[in-house]
Order: sequence, then C-alpha cells, then structure tokens
Amino acid sequence: MKTFPHTPSRLALFLLCCCAPGAFAAIDEHSEFEATLHAPYRAPDPAKGEARTFTLSFDYPNARQAQLVDWQLELIDPAKRVVRRWQGSTPLAGGPVSVPVAWSGQDVSKLAAGLYQVRLRAASRAVQAGVPSADVHEQSWQIEIGPPRTPVLPPFAPLPVGAVRSPGAAPATGALPYTVYFGNLHSQTNHSDGGAELTDCKGAQDPLAARYGPDAAFAYARDHGLDILVASEHNHMYDGSDGTETNADPARAKGLYRQGLDTAASFNAAHPDFLAVYGMEWGVINKGGHVNIFNSDQLLGWEKNGKGELLADLSTPRNDYASLYTLMRERGWVGQFNHPSQSGQFVVNGAAFGYTADGDAAMALCEVVNSTAFSVNDREGETRRSNFEAACNKVLEAGYHVAFSTNQDNHCANWGTAYTNRTGVLIPEGRPLNRDSFVEALKARRVFATMDKGSQLVLTANGRMMGERFTNSGPLNLVAHFASTAGKQVASVAIMEGVPGRNGTVTQLADTATANFTPAKGAHFYYAKVTQADGNILWSAPVWIEQL
Repeated sequence: MKTFPHTPSRLALFLLCCCAPGAFAAIDEHSEFEATLHAPYRAPDPAKGEARTFTLSFDYPNARQAQLVDWQLELIDPAKRVVRRWQGSTPLAGGPVSVPVAWSGQDVSKLAAGLYQVRLRAASRAVQAGVPSADVHEQSWQIEIGPPRTPVLPPFAPLPVGAVRSPGAAPATGALPYTVYFGNLHSQTNHSDGGAELTDCKGAQDPLAARYGPDAAFAYARDHGLDILVASEHNHMYDGSDGTETNADPARAKGLYRQGLDTAASFNAAHPDFLAVYGMEWGVINKGGHVNIFNSDQLLGWEKNGKGELLADLSTPRNDYASLYTLMRERGWVGQFNHPSQSGQFVVNGAAFGYTADGDAAMALCEVVNSTAFSVNDREGETRRSNFEAACNKVLEAGYHVAFSTNQDNHCANWGTAYTNRTGVLIPEGRPLNRDSFVEALKARRVFATMDKGSQLVLTANGRMMGERFTNSGPLNLVAHFASTAGKQVASVAIMEGVPGRNGTVTQLADTATANFTPAKGAHFYYAKVTQADGNILWSAPVWIEQL
C-alpha cells in the first residue's frame, strides 16, 4: 500500500480510467458491484494520536467473470482540499474482499483540528476484458481530528418510543405531541429473492426459493424490538424468475402478492403493538432505479408470459418513472427512492431524478444510508454501510419533497438486526400505529433517519415541524432537537441548506443546533444532520419555505 502526493495527473488518470465505457453488464437483479467504506470517527486511542485504519469492502455477487477493483481513498480537510491520498487495485472473485488502509496519523501536526471527510471512489472491471467500468461508486464519511467537539444543544426530552412493550421516556411538559416508531422500511423475503438462512445466505436468492416468508420476517422483527417492518418484494419476481418465465401463471403471481397482503393484515390483527407492511420494490437497477411502494394493494409489472398474459394486476412499463409517478399519485400510493445512485437512475425526460409534479406528490422518502443487503450479521454490528446523502441531496435539489430514511435491505433472515440503523416515524399522540397512520406520517414527511436506534432528531422552523412547507416573512429560527435514551453524546451539528428545483449543491448553513437568520427571497429547504461521538449520524426531515 502506498501513499501518493496530491498530484492532478494521478487524479485525472484515475478518473479517466474509472469513467471509460464498461465492458461488463450484469443481467441479474442483484449481480452488481458494491463498495463500502468504514472510517472510524475517532481514533481508537486519541491519547496516543490520530492513527486509525480505514476499511474498504468490495463485493460483486454472481459476477460472471473475475473482477479487478480500481480504488482511490482521499482525506479531505474542512476547506475541501485533498490532503492525503491512497490508491490501488484489488482482485475480486468468489466473495467479499476487505482492504485495510492504515493511516499512522503521525503527520497530524500539519493538519488543523476539525471535521474531515474520507472519500472512497471505486470501480470494478472484468479482468479478462481489461476495460474499466463507467459505474464509479463513491462513499464519503466524516472523521474528527483533534480535540473532541462539544456543541451546545437545546434541552429536549426524548419523545415516547414505540408501543407499550417499549421503554420510551415520557415526554416533558410542552414536548412535541408525537410517538416515535422505529422501523426498517426495506427488506425481502422468499416472496422474491430474500429469506435465506444466515448460514446459507451468500447474496440474493433464487426467486421464491428460500426458506422464510413474510410471516417469519414480521415475527422476527417484532421479537427483536422493531416497531415496523416493510417486506418490499421485487415486483418482477412473482413469476419465480429474475428474468421472465414464459410458462408463468398470472393467477399464481397475483395470488402470491395478495397472500402477502393478507399475511401482513393477519399479523397486525394479532399484534397491535407492531406494524407489518407488505409492499413492493418496483423497477430494476440496470438503467433504472428501485422504488419502494408502501401501500399498493395491487401488483404492478411489465412482464408477460409466452401467451402474452400480464404477470401482474396493473401494467406499468419498465423504467417509465413518469407514468409510474402519475399512477401512484392517482391511487394515493407513497414511495421511497431506494439506494439511489448519484447518476443514471430515475430518469424522466432524459434527466436523472427528473422532476414531475406527480412524482413530487408520490415520492416521500430517500434512503440516505443502508447496511449491506447481504449481511448475515444479526448482532447489529455490520460495518459495511452505504451512504447516499449526496444522491438524496440531488433529489432534493431537483425539487422533490423527500425525507431521509435508513434501512437494511435485508435479503438474509436478519430483518432489522444487521445494524442499529432505523427510520423513525412520528405518529401523533392518540393515533394507533396502523397502515393508515404510517402512510399519513410518510406523506407529511414526519420521518427522521438514525444510525442509532436509541437516538432521535427533530427539526423545527419557527416552531413548525420538519416535513412542513410554509411561507415565511422575516426571521427564521431553525432548531435541531436531539435526544438519546442511551446517553449518547453529540460531536457535531450541521444545518444544511438547498434550493428546490435549482439542481445545484446543498451547502452547510450553520454548525450549531440553532440558526437565527433571514433567508433570501425565494424557495429554500433546510435539514439538520447530527453526528454522535461514536460516529453514528442522524438526519432530520427537511422543512421547505417560500421566503417573501
């Protein structure tokens, strides 16, 4: 492993290599390159210096050929300057590969204290073809160098958590009138390509072939302390294939979807302290993008069998997101952008994340962090996690009104236990937890994303709740309300600002938990981002204002 100086020629050579046309396109739904970065937020022993090891993890399930991963890791200072760089090539064949990148930290005296960014760029190419892939994966995480930061936070008592079996704290006088329900809103069972035993889970399963179905998934999630689990099955696998089965029976495919809905309804009737949601993950990754649809009672699809019969209840052309959004809005269905790539997905009128008014009405969430879909960890210790904040910011800048979520995309039988990340859904006091109140909360964007199931983050703007849209005249008071039921400390706070429809860049407005200012005239959105001292991050939902 070598450390290279910051030279534009090396950077240009690397990016040219990574962005050349690809020679290998996987056809399986989950035969895709995965790159993640684990960057310890603090050094293991700060008293002995800033030394730490970054871990790069690469995988390519079901790859047709042996792969070679070209990667580059950069340490970026608070002024956005690259101050350290590592790069290399790593063979990838037969299973996941981890690459440790050790940083001695001995040169830290030359670096100012503060928050730094560690950025990974990686691309996989077939060894035999030798042509680099155009699919460059980018992951970024913050680390802290120097003395720990201790931002001042406003007092905020934790909101009550979960159902009666949960030990949530009682709200203080004047607290927000909501209960937080923690869920995993993205997972699969054997109704598509999930549900495998942990001892036998090496990636996506053959559709409809694994051991465990939605009934097992809902029971597992409830037994392990979740309040909500969404079984989001791939809509095009109900024929038992990740392609198209020419002999498939449409009645069987549609019947299986209805069976999933009935399973969720029965489980909810027997367990009113838990919400089982059965929905679908619509679309394909290759030149497409996955959309979770949470409340459709009909199976959507585009595949037909050899007789020309539709293998779904409703026909929805593949990769036609504009038409999908229109249908969703007409039916009152609510959606989530799943693990969005920064480019090439959710294309409308030739533009990635292309905006439509129908899409804006239907799409409520954007996944900001996922633990790896094929984790077999069931002790909440998975270190392979993907960060999609940059892509979600592009969604917001395109004009979409979405809140952040964080899920696990479980394909193995560890629904919700791969890591401690959860999506927090705020339900008004006095309202039962059911599909109606859940969908209502999503449509109101009363949602926050947390990598720590014991922590909460709520943003208010002039006393109004995150998720709201309103007209403002004069000063704006933004407050990030953080609470931890486990006594976690906060290392940094950021208030982020963007402009819907600008298709520009989200920037940091403040590094404090409160911000009092008068915005420029026009449309704006703001969200809060909190990093705990253990490195776990929370994202509030945005607020959207029109400043007069």
